[in-house]
Amino acid sequence: MATNRQKNMIDTPIDRRETFVSLSKNISDTEAGMEHKLHTLYMIQQRDSKIDEIHLLLGELPDEIRDLEDEVEGLKTRVGKLREEMAESEKYLSQKKIEAENSKAAIAKYQEQQANVKNNREYVSISRELEYQQLELELAAKRINERKARIDELKAAINDTLGTIKQREADLEEKKKECDSITEETAKEEERLTKEISELKSSIDARTLAAYEKVRSNAHNGLAVVTVKRDACGGCFNKIPPQRQLDIAQNKKIIVCEYCGRILVSPDFEEDKVAAGKE
Repeated sequence: MATNRQKNMIDTPIDRRETFVSLSKNISDTEAGMEHKLHTLYMIQQRDSKIDEIHLLLGELPDEIRDLEDEVEGLKTRVGKLREEMAESEKYLSQKKIEAENSKAAIAKYQEQQANVKNNREYVSISRELEYQQLELELAAKRINERKARIDELKAAINDTLGTIKQREADLEEKKKECDSITEETAKEEERLTKEISELKSSIDARTLAAYEKVRSNAHNGLAVVTVKRDACGGCFNKIPPQRQLDIAQNKKIIVCEYCGRILVSPDFEEDKVAAGKE
């Protein structure tokens, strides 16, 4: 009969929505098997928590690095657009200088013609052309001054942005070095813990592991398996009734916190962990 029960458990499809609550109703192990499962889940949790602590050492460094990289990229894009505008402004400036020179040449020509007019009608016509070219020269001079001012603004903006880029790149380099240093220091420890987790998981059925991962991913502190501490759940700190604590201490079945859905295990597991660390 035990063989049939084990076979049914393995053949049951894994439901990624499953939690410890549903498992506690559906999975039936021997007392020894259940205690082993609970203890193994607790050990997996402890190692996952250590990996979480390692990642906490990095803090917000990865996000800060990404933000700095995005900022540097944005600043470089801005410099590119400013340089494009400056190139267009310089092209416009050259065009206006040519127009100003043409107006000067036209003015000189009309002034010469005005000195040699033969009648009043011709004088008036040349005077109008002369006046027009003088207005064109004044307008060109105005546009030249405006564009020169804009080019100066663009140069200043480019220099300021380049200075900011240099500063942000220095900050980025420093953050990367800090991140690499922490990663290098913790890489071996994380690798060891990951290997131990993999070995521990090999002795747990897939449905239980799926429920563990689901509860862990939904918990803000990553805790899916907790001990009872001071008569309360070690995850959400809600009080656990005395009778329920007795059931937890017996390690005969999966018992879940009715408030947070975490699996509750005996405080003795934590004492076993401390004892193992001293050996």
